[in-house]
Amino acid sequence: MTIYREKLLLRQIERVKGQLAALGGLRPGSLSTQYNVCGTPGCRCKVTPPEKHGPYYQVSFAHKGKSSSKFVRKEDLAAVRRELKDYETMKTLLNRWIDLATELYNLRLVNKHP
Repeated sequence: MTIYREKLLLRQIERVKGQLAALGGLRPGSLSTQYNVCGTPGCRCKVTPPEKHGPYYQVSFAHKGKSSSKFVRKEDLAAVRRELKDYETMKTLLNRWIDLATELYNLRLVNKHP
């Protein structure tokens, strides 16, 4: 039973590695949509109700302890969304790999020292 469980865990780890290798670009952060009001007197954004300028898209993230944000052009939205999704998938897969590896190594330790 232990050999079977070990082989199963190894297969699952290999599957996770394959899924990680298949990911595309990775982008941490979150995407937001913003509208703003300008300073031009008489502009449509000053009427009631206001017709704000936008939408503007912005991705915000923290990397190596530094927060940052970048504006995203509308034509780049699909790619940025895919990169954000792939980053979240990567984190999920890494956690899965760690869980499987921990279970595998614990199983091996138990079998080494009855």
